[in-house]
Amino acid sequence: MDSFIQTLTVYALPVIFGITLHEAAHGYVARMFGDPTAMLAGRISLNPLRHIDPIGTIVVPAVLLLSSAMMGMGGILFGWAKPVPVDWGRLRNPKRDMLWVALAGPASNMVMAILWVLYAHLMVKIGQGDSRFWMGMAVAGVQVNLVLMALNLLPLPPLDGGRIVFSLLPNRLAYHYSRIEPYGMVILILLMFTGVLWTLMSPLIALGEGILKWFL
Repeated sequence: MDSFIQTLTVYALPVIFGITLHEAAHGYVARMFGDPTAMLAGRISLNPLRHIDPIGTIVVPAVLLLSSAMMGMGGILFGWAKPVPVDWGRLRNPKRDMLWVALAGPASNMVMAILWVLYAHLMVKIGQGDSRFWMGMAVAGVQVNLVLMALNLLPLPPLDGGRIVFSLLPNRLAYHYSRIEPYGMVILILLMFTGVLWTLMSPLIALGEGILKWFL
């Protein structure tokens, strides 16, 4: 149990901010392209309390961490925040702008992963590189944000990757593709429990790690 509490403490901030800033980024870019819905709802905010979903932001990540600790093995740590409201019809060019709104979330996770790497560099420079807690949090920050980026870039509606693919497809194909969305979360859960999800995410995580090498 002590090990679980230590792990939970290390991962708490990376998970909360990784998920909530992801959602705030969607709202900010939506406002840039003409939709003020998230702004009017007070969701373009760095305050995690405005974005936290009790189940997705706290319970699910905690249960996954506990399960991993009890089984003595790693796993995919993920969760979700309250989705930022976006009125696609209010975007200046809905189908085109959808790509940038959707991409904003995963891009924010990549930026946060870079910031965690720079934070680790800073800890080393000020002589705190041997601090298990703070360096552990930096490693957790990188891991959490790379996983969130990779997970959300999967081309499965309603994930961000699905929105991006919809934006890029011709209208007729985009319509047929969008009909997958009601089954998207069921498909995602099946992929997770069959172990296929990690296989699909691995190339995207490797891409993120490649980008991070420029900052190492």
